Amino acid sequence: HGMLDPWAIRHSYWKKQIAAVMYEYRHLANAACLHALCEPEADAIRRYGLTTPVCVIPCGIDLPLLSLDSSPRREKVLLFLGRLHPKKGLMNLLAAWREVKYVARSIAAEWTLWIAGWDQGNHEADLQRYCAEQELQSSVRLLGPKFGREKESAFRLADAFVLPSFSEGLPVSILEAWSYGLPVLMTSACNLPQGFETGSAVRIDSTPSGIMHGLLSLMTMSNKERSQMGMHGRRLVEQDFSWASHAERMSSVYSWMSGEGAKPECVLV
Repeated sequence: HGMLDPWAIRHSYWKKQIAAVMYEYRHLANAACLHALCEPEADAIRRYGLTTPVCVIPCGIDLPLLSLDSSPRREKVLLFLGRLHPKKGLMNLLAAWREVKYVARSIAAEWTLWIAGWDQGNHEADLQRYCAEQELQSSVRLLGPKFGREKESAFRLADAFVLPSFSEGLPVSILEAWSYGLPVLMTSACNLPQGFETGSAVRIDSTPSGIMHGLLSLMTMSNKERSQMGMHGRRLVEQDFSWASHAERMSSVYSWMSGEGAKPECVLV
């Protein structure tokens, strides 16, 4: 998902143009219906010149049981979990982290940044090099990929989640963070405006300065304020991103495509 986002298309542009001319555009144009995860992704499909019907159905997410342990921990954790790739904005996140450590030393000292995920294009080495050059090793931990119980543990130990991406389709990592009751820092490119509308997330832009202001906003909140923000996110996931809702909408799309039902509201023609 997100493959037709303008940011994504600009990268390796000519290779993608060749693929589009040779086969990709034809494949997409001949589909009975294309699946977009959000309205901005549907808009990107239309900007690409495709008139194929598009159904807008977000990902489904499971709701984990929340821990009853509310005792405060000495260290607060800001978590990133996902692919280590330049489009995720991690270099700018580290630059912002460095500035926060400088301008709000006492508050920032309470926080540690965890970066978990699988490396792509040797980006992890760039992050490690930057941390070493800026002497951030004491407050930034690169954890490598986390799956299954290790991923669950990372979410449960975190106090907040951050995704400073330049481009996304619909990031499941944010839905997962909300499902664990975590407040979120995210850019508008994450395509989850509901998060801002419901008070579940702090809006940041992808520049070091924009991320820094978001970090300061998060860090100066009380524990209660952060907890309330996280619970807004959990309720949002429960209402709009459950698997039951996803399955019902997807079933209605297949019924329509097979001529056995009316066009559902989620289909754009």
